[in-house]
Order: sequence, then C-alpha cells, then structure tokens
Amino acid sequence: MSGSVYGTLFTIATWGESHGDGIGVVVDGCPAGLLLDEAYIQTYLDRRKPGQTKYSTPRKEEDKVVILSGVFEGRTTGTPISLTVYNENQRSGDYSKIASYYRPGHADYTFDQKYGFRDYRGGGRSSGRETIGRVAAGAIACAILQELGVQVKAYTRSIGPITIDPANLKLENISRSALCMPDLEASERAETYLLEQMTEHNSAGGIIECLVTGMPAGIGEPVFDKLDASLAKAIMSIGAVKGVEIGDGFHSATVTGAENNDPFYFDEKNGVTKTSNHAGGILGGISDGSDLILRAAIKPTPSIFRPQNTVNQDQENLEIQIHGRHDPIIVPRAVVVVEAMVAITLVDQLFVGMTSQLSKIKDFYHR
Repeated sequence: MSGSVYGTLFTIATWGESHGDGIGVVVDGCPAGLLLDEAYIQTYLDRRKPGQTKYSTPRKEEDKVVILSGVFEGRTTGTPISLTVYNENQRSGDYSKIASYYRPGHADYTFDQKYGFRDYRGGGRSSGRETIGRVAAGAIACAILQELGVQVKAYTRSIGPITIDPANLKLENISRSALCMPDLEASERAETYLLEQMTEHNSAGGIIECLVTGMPAGIGEPVFDKLDASLAKAIMSIGAVKGVEIGDGFHSATVTGAENNDPFYFDEKNGVTKTSNHAGGILGGISDGSDLILRAAIKPTPSIFRPQNTVNQDQENLEIQIHGRHDPIIVPRAVVVVEAMVAITLVDQLFVGMTSQLSKIKDFYHR
C-alpha cells in the first residue's frame, strides 16, 4: 500500500491497523536538540482517545505512547523518531458479521475493489485509530512551531445546525466544553441536539476551525505546493473530512472584489499588514503574515444503530443493523487531528522555505 508517507523534509509515515497489535508513526526530519518526552506527546493523544464523554465510543483505550527511537536524555537526536501505541481493547468479534457485506458510508466496498481483500475488523487502515500516528507526530510538529513562536489552535465551530457566536468565543472554554466548543452557550445547545440524535439512533457531523497565529510571511510555494493546497491535502486526508475552506472560503464566491480584497497598510510596529483577513492568511499560495484560518467539514459518523440497505460480496441486496462501539459524533475527537495535520504541514513548509533565498543559506552557514 502506497500513500502512507506525508511531507517533503519533515515527513511522517503512519502504520498499523485498528485491531492489530499496535499503531504508530515514524517521524523523519526533526532537528536534533528539541525537548521531547512521552508525557508531552501523551497530552495530545489524550485529547483524541475514546471513552471520555457520553458523546464518544465506549471503547476504553489508554492509548499510551512509547518512544522507540530518535530521543536520548529528553532531546531529539536528529534521527528518525519511532512512536507506537499498543492496542489493548480490541473486540474483533463485534465486526465478524460485516465480513461479507459493505457498510454504508464506510470504505468496505472501495477497499475490496482496490485490493480484492480487506481487514474488516473496525476498518483496518481506514479506521479512525490510524489518526493516532498523526496526532503523535503533530505533537512533535507543535513543539517545533512553539520554538518559532507559531501557535496552532483548533476547536469545534459547529455541530449540526448549532454554530458558535464569534462574540462569545473564548479559547479557554475549549477544554471546558465536552464538544471542544469555545462558546459554552452554543456547546450546551449542541449537546441537546446530539442527545436527540442519539435517542433516534442517529449521528451528527460538524465543522472544525483552526487558527494559526505567529505565522511569518513568505511560507509556501506559488504553484503546485501552495500553502493552502498543501493544507487542503493534509486535512482532506483525514478520513471523515468532506470539505476544506481557507479564510472566507465559499463565502468569497458570493461577494464582490471590493468586499473580498484585504487592503494593505504600513505602521512602524507591525510593518506591512492588512485591515481585514478575508484571505485567511494566504495570498498566491504563500503566507502573508496574518492569522491563518482554516475550516474542515466533518461528516456524520456512518455507523448508526438503525436499519440500512446494502449489498454483500455476492451482490445480494439485504438490510443490516450495525452493532458495536461507535461515536455518535467524531468532531470533538477530530479537533486535535486537524490541529496535528496543520502543524505537520506548516513545519514541512517552513523547512522547505529555508532554501528560498540565497541570503538565507549564506546567513545560516556564515553566521
């Protein structure tokens, strides 16, 4: 299987299946000397692990990370960093019935068409547990960005029809909300909406917003490797994501140029800056020094406890009802995954950007 490696200079390679012995990632291109330990990485993994609220799967996994290589005496060595999380609570029998049919909304059918074979235990490589490796690698990327003064923060913007009010947005509320919403009033209404869906054996989706502050201007490539294009690819590679916006996104198509343009101005403190940020911090595929704003649309969880129509491998029509341990919504647990993929992409683009001007190379080697 190709396609499990992401990045150019800062690369990640995820491995493992949801019901195998373990799952993990190899991170290559991390500079030597970065302070790093398992406890720090664990704080990120704890944000996505299951069983923490009534809105997530009851599957209990500690998801304890183990650093196998690339760190010595609390600092990175510059060699590949291998991280693993051992699976502890597999119940593969929950999935034995789906071995012969295709679940609506899942990758069962497409895996069979591509490989002629699939690991039906929880979806194999298509399982949400694959994101453990991304989050562990994202923790390392965030540590690098913190050294550069760049902060990445994601949160739930909306769940179903419930959207946060920007006037009530307080980042400190994210950890206080069971749904990772920075608006506690909206979070309360969203919880009511979710409980209604759960009562009806249904699920819900939502939108995750990611805010990046401290991003310098001049990062990204002008053609195929545009910063926004790279971010879109990274976010769309997350299994449940069905759409990505930068800045005003699709709303930009409904306004005029005069409304959408961001006027520049200069002041002594901040230099060249903008009076607005409809572009979301990226112009021509290159960061402009403003806050970077990205949104990801997350589809409803496809495993729902109600009858659904499908077909089996013998092309027979049948009605099924999925059982097992499933999230009624995955948006809150996916917040840290979006954060991780944004951070990984930014670090990679920052490293690539170090060679964009000869003067930068001379400064590095002749300082």
